[in-house]
Amino acid sequence: MNPMLPIPYGHQDIDQSDIEQVVKVLRSDFLTQGPAIERFEAAVARYCSAPNAVAVCNATAALHIACAALGLGPGDILWTVPNTFVASANCGRYCGASVDFVDIDEQTYNLSPTALAAKLESAKRAGKLPKVVVPVDFSGQPCDLEAIAELARAYGFKVVEDASHAIGATYKGQRIGGGPYSDVTVFSFHPVKIVTTGEGGMALAPDPAMHARIARLRSHGTTRDASLMTKESEGGWYYQQLELGYNYRITDLQAALGTSHLRRIEQFLERRRLLASRYDEAFRDLPLVTPHQCAWTESAWHLYVIQVARESGRTRREVYDRLRAANVLVNVHYIPVHLQPYYRALGFHPGQYPVAESYYERAISLPMYYGLTDEQQQYVISAVRRALQ
Repeated sequence: MNPMLPIPYGHQDIDQSDIEQVVKVLRSDFLTQGPAIERFEAAVARYCSAPNAVAVCNATAALHIACAALGLGPGDILWTVPNTFVASANCGRYCGASVDFVDIDEQTYNLSPTALAAKLESAKRAGKLPKVVVPVDFSGQPCDLEAIAELARAYGFKVVEDASHAIGATYKGQRIGGGPYSDVTVFSFHPVKIVTTGEGGMALAPDPAMHARIARLRSHGTTRDASLMTKESEGGWYYQQLELGYNYRITDLQAALGTSHLRRIEQFLERRRLLASRYDEAFRDLPLVTPHQCAWTESAWHLYVIQVARESGRTRREVYDRLRAANVLVNVHYIPVHLQPYYRALGFHPGQYPVAESYYERAISLPMYYGLTDEQQQYVISAVRRALQ
């Protein structure tokens, strides 16, 4: 067996039609702020059965302006999970808010509704309830969104769903982004994600006023809508800055790639789900913990994460190093955010979120992407077996 090596943990798939769509934009009149962006937004909204979507330069920007549009600011509190990329917490800090964390569920590695409920009750007594909670659909499996939404109604916080891993996933039969549970849903289109624009992100907000404010914040807080202006328009050139916004715009080049990629999303998802089922079957007899899937969700399988069981006699570092030495370029998702130096300086420390910390000690992300061939996957499986010996 001689698969093409090395084998990355994730990789984009660009075909000729993707290239042609980007070239078409290069030859058009618009490279940015043009019609390709609106087409991309409409395509994603339609796919998710959502009323609208706002495309931005990356998912971090989408998280930031979602929080800003919800009025998060100094004196407020944002909660998220430790098991995520730092952006899920940083968006709160960008707004001047304090950040805290909620531990994850032992099986799904997503936000634990039980831990959230307990922390909310304690926070209510202390007068320190969050204004925004950011649940993360880790690896592509949706959180228990209905349970989180019920707590949001009871305790008065807003939900910004970080679905960076989860475009195409479903929760109780409905695609993520189109459900009634989150105030804003955010997607990522980084190259290792299921759909890519190179770099890019998107925010979907069912409330029209929220959608309009997110769109305005994307472009410096400006508007050409005469109904929103503080004085009569001076002419067709006229605009007003209504608030402090940002330059978080995406380009037409990126949007064209995203629209083209979205046409193949069901192919991408089908292949990822097949790869996941093959991993599940291959690892049944090994001292590994494989991903748990809830009956009410269908994962998009952005990641396939194993945990090295303690009874294996191997540490995560040993298995990781052996796989990398075999040219299987595994990764680890994620270092708990509260253990990063920046957040330790804010007072966080080891031991605060034991489930997330225990998960991190054993987690390895295996190769999972559309272009992973059957031969390459079998090589990965064999390499895992050897690494555990």
